[in-house]
Amino acid sequence: MRLIGKNGSGAKSAAATEADTDAWAESPEIRPGALPAQRTSGLSERRPTAGCGPDTLVHLSARQFAAAVGPYGPSGADGADGPFGSGVPACGILDPAGLDTSFETALAAREQAALEARHRQAADGGDPDAACRLGTLLLRRGDLEDAEPYLRAAAAAGVRAAANNLGVLLHQQGHRAEAAQWWRQAAVAGSAPAAHALGLQLRDQGEEEAAEYWLHFAADHGHPLGAYALGDLMEHRRDVRAERWFKVSADAGHREAAYRLARMREAAGDKETAETWYRTAAARSHARAALRLGVLLEERARTDRSLLDEAARWYRQSAQNGEPRAACALGFLLRDSGDVTAAAEWWQEAAEAGDGNAANALGALHASRGEAKEAERWYRTALDAGDQNGAFNLGLLCAGTGRGQQAEQWYRRAAYAGHREACNALAVVLLQRGDESGAEPWFSKAAEAGSVDGAFNLGVLHAGRGEQRQAQEWYARAAAEGHGEAALQLAVVQEQRGNLAGALERYRQAAAGGSAEGAFRLASVLDRRGDADAEAEHWYAVAADAGHRRAQVRMGVRAAERGALEIAESWYRRAAEAGSRSAAFNLGLLLARQDSEAEAMLWYTRAADAGHGRAALRLALLALRRGEPVQAENWCRRAIALGPAEVAERAGRLLGALHAELSA
Repeated sequence: MRLIGKNGSGAKSAAATEADTDAWAESPEIRPGALPAQRTSGLSERRPTAGCGPDTLVHLSARQFAAAVGPYGPSGADGADGPFGSGVPACGILDPAGLDTSFETALAAREQAALEARHRQAADGGDPDAACRLGTLLLRRGDLEDAEPYLRAAAAAGVRAAANNLGVLLHQQGHRAEAAQWWRQAAVAGSAPAAHALGLQLRDQGEEEAAEYWLHFAADHGHPLGAYALGDLMEHRRDVRAERWFKVSADAGHREAAYRLARMREAAGDKETAETWYRTAAARSHARAALRLGVLLEERARTDRSLLDEAARWYRQSAQNGEPRAACALGFLLRDSGDVTAAAEWWQEAAEAGDGNAANALGALHASRGEAKEAERWYRTALDAGDQNGAFNLGLLCAGTGRGQQAEQWYRRAAYAGHREACNALAVVLLQRGDESGAEPWFSKAAEAGSVDGAFNLGVLHAGRGEQRQAQEWYARAAAEGHGEAALQLAVVQEQRGNLAGALERYRQAAAGGSAEGAFRLASVLDRRGDADAEAEHWYAVAADAGHRRAQVRMGVRAAERGALEIAESWYRRAAEAGSRSAAFNLGLLLARQDSEAEAMLWYTRAADAGHGRAALRLALLALRRGEPVQAENWCRRAIALGPAEVAERAGRLLGALHAELSA
């Protein structure tokens, strides 16, 4: 523990100065019940005589010093101490050109010993101020047994600082009740550090009213730690005055107070002020403040990408100061910028420091590379760190590698721990196995915990039973959270009821939620309405880009109608290669018009084999034109079977003509 002196102006005499204990000074992490810590800044001693103070050390040459204290050299053969006595070892030979580190250390030790000797002589002669100073010096050095009688003598003589420091000594020895008595005596005499220490002890004993009084006293007398502790006490009681005292302490340089103040402003929605205080605390190397500052900057970077570099700098500072969450966040930032190697390094550092999120990120990285064993190792590391995402991810990994039974076990473990997506995944497994009664409660648990997929699946479950009202309720809950497929189900019902305005609203919601079918149906309704052609094409394009085959065919048709045949061909090919028989037929028509009949027949055949009646009829006509009546007859029969009615009728007439010709 370190001691502090509370000095007034430089004009105060040495006898009037105090060496008060500044409890918890310079400690950003405040722990209830911790021993008060001290600092030495401001500790005043009697002014040294000329030529002996620190400011004069650099003016002494080696020869001057040797002449004053005797020759330098190794210890004597009998192992005696060096020239200083009092246990100070002998120094090495100094270079006459200047002082080296051993010189300064030796001289400081000599002066310290001389200072202690002067204080001891005066204290033994009955000087209470000297007794206080000697006791303080010994306490700072950790010599509690020797310090106690001097501090007691000075405290009994009414020296305020001695009473305060005696309280510190007794607190260290575990004599909390007696420590409180001496702190009270010093506090009543006006010691702000003693009031602070007393307030903390009373708070830890549950005497909050008395604690508030003394902490208020310390804060009102300019004690920043007293202001911080008062703010902490008030925040615990949800007292709005807490913010004021945190600000007082933060303005005095207390970094934890600045951080707590920033958190309060952020919780109130005032992110601008919060950012200012996070900067203040982060500039003083507060790791969590640097982390939160990085988060705020990353959020703002959605509209100003230049802030990402600054966010990364604060994440790095926080990580280097021991905050694994910052290392994890920096990893994600680097991954998003394309530097996966550096991201993995930061994730590993965070994971090894116990960050489950980073371990999961490493697992996902290895899983994406097909490195299942490494992925499993990191997922287990995440689970060991208490992150239930690790169990869920292990379930996903096992499911992806065909280990269904193990997947279910991991899902179940995560689900029982409250992981909502694991609840949903477990329910899906049970439902696929035919255990609907077992699946329903897990879907319900997932949905009630906020899983939009769980709510949607619960809607599907009710819809499958014909319970449309319950299904619509769960769809509505999922849609309200942005679930596109749930909004699509609601839209279809609205359209079936003839409520086109309601259907359009829900289709827009579905499209915005990422539903390709929702975007296609929205475009189709707008297309049929005929008054929003540009918007209709936009949504067709959105659906087509998402891989919706009917939307791709529609984009091809619209392009062909405009004469943009290359664009049309491109859309038809994408859809046809994905399995669309309509696209294959349309591509065949387009190629035939471009005199690519051989390739056109390939696409007609693919379409007909997939059940497209018009393609079969077209193949029949081409076979007849090539003089292949048997082939033509076969394709006619296929066309009749495939339909639709119009195609079947035409194919029937053609087949009849073929029979008449063959029998003639």
